[in-house]
Amino acid sequence: MATKLLSPAPRLSSASRPKTLQCLHRPRPIQSPLAPHQQRRCISAYGYEQAKALAFSSYGEPPAVLSLHSHSIAPPHGSLMTLRFLASPINPADINQIQGVYPSKPTFTTALGTAHPIAVAGNEGVAEIIALGDKARGEGFKKDDWVLMKAPGFGTWRTHASATGEQVVKLEEEMREGISVVQAGTVSINPCTAYRMLRDFTELKEGEWFIQNGANSGVGRAAIQLGRRWGYKSVNVIRGREDKAAEGKLKEELRSIGADVVVTDAELQSQGIKDMAKEWTNGGREPIRLALNCVNGKPATAMAKLLASDAHFVTYGAMSKQPLTIPASMLIFKNIHFHGFWVSRWAAQNPEEKKKTVADVLDLTRTGQFKDTPVDEIKWEWETKGEELIAKVKDTLEGYREGKGVFVFGKT
Repeated sequence: MATKLLSPAPRLSSASRPKTLQCLHRPRPIQSPLAPHQQRRCISAYGYEQAKALAFSSYGEPPAVLSLHSHSIAPPHGSLMTLRFLASPINPADINQIQGVYPSKPTFTTALGTAHPIAVAGNEGVAEIIALGDKARGEGFKKDDWVLMKAPGFGTWRTHASATGEQVVKLEEEMREGISVVQAGTVSINPCTAYRMLRDFTELKEGEWFIQNGANSGVGRAAIQLGRRWGYKSVNVIRGREDKAAEGKLKEELRSIGADVVVTDAELQSQGIKDMAKEWTNGGREPIRLALNCVNGKPATAMAKLLASDAHFVTYGAMSKQPLTIPASMLIFKNIHFHGFWVSRWAAQNPEEKKKTVADVLDLTRTGQFKDTPVDEIKWEWETKGEELIAKVKDTLEGYREGKGVFVFGKT
């Protein structure tokens, strides 16, 4: 990052002033005298921070509506602080929010220097405080602190942002120790979702079973590891692959992090699945008492049929975009309880419990008891072009991925 000017500005002629003011207030790249072919940021002598953000002015498919917007952030005062983002993941909810189909809406504003309101995409991430006002200091924040977003809709796909202490949660020094920016930037949604669903809907005892679909997702992998840590056994459903070698490799990968059983959605819906389930559960004497669903459609109904009486079925997503069909017999005769879970609502209602959950997951990570979800690190430097970043977002909409896309910010 370029340093701010410390010496007094030279006296300027009236002819030169418009050009200089343009440099101070617009995020316009200038030519370095040492390397004419390289672009660098134009930093204001008055403390303005230059920022870039992936933003949109209307809902739609990400490749069609996203653009890279440049703007300036004024020096912070009072309760304000300036953040520099370190890592921000690309989650399915982020895509749904851009499409306009997610219940939590982004904040559209003209505060980023546009004539018409725009919203910054992204809901999760970790940032460092690079400057702050006196009131923010009085609230316990300081320069170089790491913070997470307290609520969705803030907009995390950007290099810098202005925020108040009410909008962020500080990661205490002991929580940061031994933790990478990617680990910190991806802890607040997927691991917390898995953690709370395993803990809050029924009290599983050691040796008891849960079943889940979307098992290779971030939530699924977290549930496998947390469940194993707490002594639970798991049946894990994945989508079948045309490439059977890749399918076998994925099954083995999930077993390596603690999955007891891994099956495809086709195997789940096969005629012999009840006999298979009896084999897994000691002849049916070990009940499957909890189901975690992010898919819906027929595979979800097939999963519910394996549950014991009085079990709990928790839905936290709808990746197939199909409805969840519940046979009346499950409600009347098996007394299965169906729930919905949205981690954003839970976090808003339980801020202290959210902080404890994050701290617990980070502690397990630090001690090697919780492994990261495989990630595709997307480097975001000041010179990175908007089309490169948008192409990576588009990739998350298509096919199978080797890992979760995460923007990792370099020299911004």
